[in-house]
Amino acid sequence: MKECYSLDTLAIIFRTTVIYLVILLLFRLMGKREVGELSILDLVVSIMIGDIAVLSFEDLEKPFFRQTIPMFVLAFIQIIMAYISLKSIRFRNIVDGKPQIIINQGKIDEKAMRRQRYNFDDLLTQLREQGISDLNEVQFAILESSGKLSIIKHTKGKRSKTKETPYPLIIDGEIQERNLDRIGKNHFWLRHQLKKRGETKITEISICGYIDGQFYIDKNETKK
Repeated sequence: MKECYSLDTLAIIFRTTVIYLVILLLFRLMGKREVGELSILDLVVSIMIGDIAVLSFEDLEKPFFRQTIPMFVLAFIQIIMAYISLKSIRFRNIVDGKPQIIINQGKIDEKAMRRQRYNFDDLLTQLREQGISDLNEVQFAILESSGKLSIIKHTKGKRSKTKETPYPLIIDGEIQERNLDRIGKNHFWLRHQLKKRGETKITEISICGYIDGQFYIDKNETKK
């Protein structure tokens, strides 16, 4: 019994080491790519290779090297697909998708966001991750096929530094009560400020930001 247990342990150690080296080799063959820049195809292949690697540990009776064959097949398919993508823009657009402009000349494109199933919380989060606290600073925002948001700021910039925390007061036509409380304001104040700027229908506002006493208002053109 102990001898059998020891053999199983050695087999697991051996398989773990070999699988590690195989996966390392396969990913080197498939090319360098940052985790955040993985395409859908890269992600699918990575998940499948991981699942196949796990299966090789479940049945130690099956020939080990035979179980690694699907991993090499997947890597081969990935290399072929990557080669075709380099040669064909149409194929690349089908597999990876096209970059989508989310903010164009400072205006949010709600239709593009809807097509990408991309919400305002996602947008604000990714802007904050890149140090953008004021939407007035953004000239273009492009959602890459990897899911990363690329930002192009206004050349001169309207504000490079802010003294206050940015607060979205309206998101997708809904007033953010908590943020109004944080700045010590209420509905009446917000509606009055909007009316002064010619905005009477809150439901038509995609996002209304407030920072350093300044407003950023973007209307949802699809609701007009």
